[in-house]
Amino acid sequence: MDIDSLRSFIAFVDTGSFTRAAKQTFRTQSAISMQMKKLEEETGHVLFVKEGRNLGLTEQGQQLVSYARRLVSLHDEALGHFSSHLQHPPLTIGCPDDYAESILPSIVVLIRKFLPQQSIRVVCDSSTQLRLMLDQGKVDLAILTRSPDAEEGYLLKHDSGVWVKGEKAFVEGRIEHQDPLPLVLYEPDCKFHSAAIDGLEKQERNYRLLCSSSSATAIKSLLRKGQGISVMARSSVSYGIEIIQSNRLPALPSVDIVLAVAPVPHPLFASHLAADISQRFFKQNEVIA
Repeated sequence: MDIDSLRSFIAFVDTGSFTRAAKQTFRTQSAISMQMKKLEEETGHVLFVKEGRNLGLTEQGQQLVSYARRLVSLHDEALGHFSSHLQHPPLTIGCPDDYAESILPSIVVLIRKFLPQQSIRVVCDSSTQLRLMLDQGKVDLAILTRSPDAEEGYLLKHDSGVWVKGEKAFVEGRIEHQDPLPLVLYEPDCKFHSAAIDGLEKQERNYRLLCSSSSATAIKSLLRKGQGISVMARSSVSYGIEIIQSNRLPALPSVDIVLAVAPVPHPLFASHLAADISQRFFKQNEVIA
C-alpha cells in the first residue's frame, strides 16, 4: 500500500474531515478522494459509510486504521533512523498556555530522553489555532484538548473542567455567590468557556464577563487578586488557585489531553515516538493519581 495514501487515511480518521486531511497533507480534496478509492480497490472493501452529513468508517475501515498506523509508523521510524546523524531544524511543539506549566515540561523531558541533541521550539496558542498550525505544517506536534469520543492524537491524560478562584484573595462573602457572577475566562474558542456560559444561561444565572484572555498567567493573576472566578482543566490548577466546591455552578465537560503529530512529521519525531511518549506520560500520571 502507498504510504502517502495511508497517511491521508490516518489524517481523515484523526480529524474527521477530508477538508482538514487535504490541508494537512498539502493535497486537494479530489486527490484525497482518489487515494481513498485506491485503498478501497487494494483492500477489496468499502472503507467509508455515510453517517448523516458526515462520513464514517465501515468495519473494514476501522480494521485498516490499526494497520495504517503501524505501517506509517514503521516507515517514519526507518527514515528517522537513517537521518539521525544529519542536522535538522528545531522540533516545534505547540501547546495551549494553560498546559505550559502542567503538561509541557514533562513532555519536553521525555522527548529529550529520546532526542538529547535536538533543539526544541515552543509555540503557545489555543487548541483551535494549533490545529490550524498542524494543518499548515507550522508545528511538528501539539498538545491539544479533544472530546473523549474523538480519535485525534495520542492520549496523555483524561481530565475534566472545574470552577476555580484565588485561594487568598480577599472578597466580602464568597465570590462564587456574587450577583452578577464575575467571570475571568479563556477565549471563546476554549471548550470550557462555551460550557460555562451555556450552563449559566440555562440556569438563568446573572453573570458578567470581566475579562477573557488566551494567557493562563493573566487569568490566574486576576483570580489571585479576587477579580472573579474561572473555569479550567483540573490539571491546570496551580499555586494560589483553588477549586470551588459548589453545586450551584453548572457542570463542566470531561476532556482528553492528547499529543498530535503533523501528518508530514519532523524527520526525527514521527508517530512511533509520539505513541511511546504518550504511553510513558499516561503511566506516570496514573501512578501520581
